[in-house]
Amino acid sequence: MAGRGGDRDVTRRSMLGAFGAAGVAAVAGGALGLGGVRAAAAQTLGQNEPLDAALKRVFGGRPMKDGSGMVKLDVPLIAENGSVVPVSVEVSTPMTPQSYVKHIYIVADKNRIPIVTRVALTPDSGQAYMGANIRLGETTDVRAVVEQSDGTLLAVKREVKVTVGGCGG
Repeated sequence: MAGRGGDRDVTRRSMLGAFGAAGVAAVAGGALGLGGVRAAAAQTLGQNEPLDAALKRVFGGRPMKDGSGMVKLDVPLIAENGSVVPVSVEVSTPMTPQSYVKHIYIVADKNRIPIVTRVALTPDSGQAYMGANIRLGETTDVRAVVEQSDGTLLAVKREVKVTVGGCGG
């Protein structure tokens, strides 16, 4: 009996090993596939360029209206660690098929890559909200740019002071 159980354990182990290897291969293949998607997204959103060029490239010449009545940007006034700065954006507007928030962009004016992130939404999202951690290289204005389904752009901004080692500077 002990021999049979031992054989069964070896077979079970070899099967688990085979499944584990297949899982690693699948994840590696998926990661390689996503790498191309991430690279393409990086090319269209985040490029090493001046702020004005980035805004013109992404938004064209469309004017940005003051969104302070509808857009709530929550980001700390002082970031003790510029590598991990929490930011959230909430837009107080109904999400209907006729009128909804299509994208929320986060822009850090003085970052080497100013357009930090973009979130795509649909009416099925239910609420126009996003939250993320961003990286800030230095004290800068952080903007939330909201693109509505009709192409209207709403923007709000807030200065975030990045301290070095928890000391003002």
